[in-house]
Amino acid sequence: MYLEHVNLVVSDIPKVLTFYQAAFPHWKVRTEGSSEWYGKPRNWLHFGDDYHYIAFSDHGEGKNRDLEGHQVGLAHFAYVTNNIEATISRLKKAGFEIAKDGATEPYRKNVYFIDPAGYEVEFVEYLSDTPEQRNLTT
Repeated sequence: MYLEHVNLVVSDIPKVLTFYQAAFPHWKVRTEGSSEWYGKPRNWLHFGDDYHYIAFSDHGEGKNRDLEGHQVGLAHFAYVTNNIEATISRLKKAGFEIAKDGATEPYRKNVYFIDPAGYEVEFVEYLSDTPEQRNLTT
């Protein structure tokens, strides 16, 4: 079993897509369209590869939860990368800055960015193939 997709409600798909295209240059728009969600029109788009994707819908209203607060909701989601420095470089080149550095761990590097919709996205590079080391927190 594996996670196939995440569905994010946003207010501006093109703006958000810029972030994810920088993070995942090998992904593409798989499909897109328009529909209605409980009486409100929306555009939607699936961005990913043949096995994983992010679904975006543009019928969002208001702001995302305060990431420094204590509201219930999504805190962040994470993607594994083989080269965290290249991921950081692509995102910075696209105009996005690191929101916060990850913890100092001997067997992984991680960093957090905030996408244009206000979702916190973690990128992780593992420096070991051994599960005990990869999952170690100090």
